[in-house]
Amino acid sequence: MTGAVGAHAPAVPGAIGEVIRLVDAGQFTSAETRIAIALADQSLAPEQRSAYAWQRERMRRIRLDFSLDRAAAEARVRAQVAELSGAEFADWDAHGYLEHLLIDGQMRWFRRGTSNLFLLSEAARARRATPMASSDSPLQTLNPYHVEVVAAARQSGQAHLLPRRFHITQSLTVNADAVPDGETLRVWIPYPQELPGQQEDLRFMASVPAAHQIAPAGTAQRTVYLEQRARKGQPTVFKIDYALTVYAQYTQVDPARVAALKLTPDLAPYVAERPPHIVFTQAMRVFSRQIVGDETNPWRIAQKLYAAVDAIPWAGAREYSTISNLSDYTLHAGHGDCGQQTLLLMTLLRLNGIPTRWQSGAMFSPGDYWNIHDWGWLYIAPYGWLPMDVTFGRLASADAAVAGFYLGGLDGYRVAFNNDYGQPLVPAKHSFRSDNVDSQRGEVEWQGGNLYYDQWDYDFVAKPLSSTPQP
Repeated sequence: MTGAVGAHAPAVPGAIGEVIRLVDAGQFTSAETRIAIALADQSLAPEQRSAYAWQRERMRRIRLDFSLDRAAAEARVRAQVAELSGAEFADWDAHGYLEHLLIDGQMRWFRRGTSNLFLLSEAARARRATPMASSDSPLQTLNPYHVEVVAAARQSGQAHLLPRRFHITQSLTVNADAVPDGETLRVWIPYPQELPGQQEDLRFMASVPAAHQIAPAGTAQRTVYLEQRARKGQPTVFKIDYALTVYAQYTQVDPARVAALKLTPDLAPYVAERPPHIVFTQAMRVFSRQIVGDETNPWRIAQKLYAAVDAIPWAGAREYSTISNLSDYTLHAGHGDCGQQTLLLMTLLRLNGIPTRWQSGAMFSPGDYWNIHDWGWLYIAPYGWLPMDVTFGRLASADAAVAGFYLGGLDGYRVAFNNDYGQPLVPAKHSFRSDNVDSQRGEVEWQGGNLYYDQWDYDFVAKPLSSTPQP
């Protein structure tokens, strides 16, 4: 584990590959020199020009993430740890608890690294002046709801259970004067997939503004597109309302029934590498061998790999768009958030011939908790596709089925917007996306380009309507 950001991206050939490697290594001045030379070439193809411009934007975003010098990083820790010594800070930093990056010879610390410190280090938590408030979902630890789902599955023999209907409101608010008065803001708000047995009976209700464009069903990263003119001195609010019925999922897997995979053309893409974020690097292969050993049963392999990734601590993440290979990053950083952990598990499972696919959206709870979240699915014969949420991990229950709920099961308090990562929006976005991997918060642009996360905010509210679909 290391607190520094390593250059573990898959090799990209040519001049742009060298720029990517320089950016990953924190050699921004050298990278910028090469970018400027390349962009001065009038014969450069549009897609190449965009690739170089993206690396310039990536450096800008990395600087935003790594915004602290040592004095500022220490001050943030000292605000929670009385009588913090320089040696103590250096020790925590050396153990990788404070993520940092050497940029052009100057060490910079991750803006969320100081809060991550208390998630990653027991010693730091013990020294903290006030207890750290939990940001976990109420369903991330053992809950009567998990027992209810498992009991319903045992009684009914069904895998899709306990449907609940919700009225959901999502909003995106652009800061006042983020763009000049009268300019048109183009906004994409994530919108649910239509998935039989998982989320059904989707009914769009209203939007602000009223004119809207819903991406077709089956769009891998589905959104509602809206336009509105900005007004001087006023925030610009976009909003959508819809109703949706969501099911819990649970399948009890008997390892003795699990069969070897018969790879079909439909399944083949889901066991393949997919650069840049699913790559079977040498480090990935070594880690896999250490965990899997001589096991050959696909379900047992999945259980071992799930436990290994679950053991990697959760921590607040850098923006995904700044990371060249998310699964490899998580393997080396020694921590990761939900999407990073999911991509690492997906990569390891595929490396072992087990198909995997991505899903993401928003999670909530019977109370007022909500957050954006990523999870995945794996294919186990003869059961088919089964959900997995490695971030929620293993639950503290004496009932093995409940304890292993999130490998083969999923709660019914989440909405899937995306069935894949890194896919285009409909309609297409003209400028760089704020997140070119996931689509959970939204996207905003105007004729001057993309608006990044420091220029707008988003919200999600889910209210129960009933336990069964409305007629």
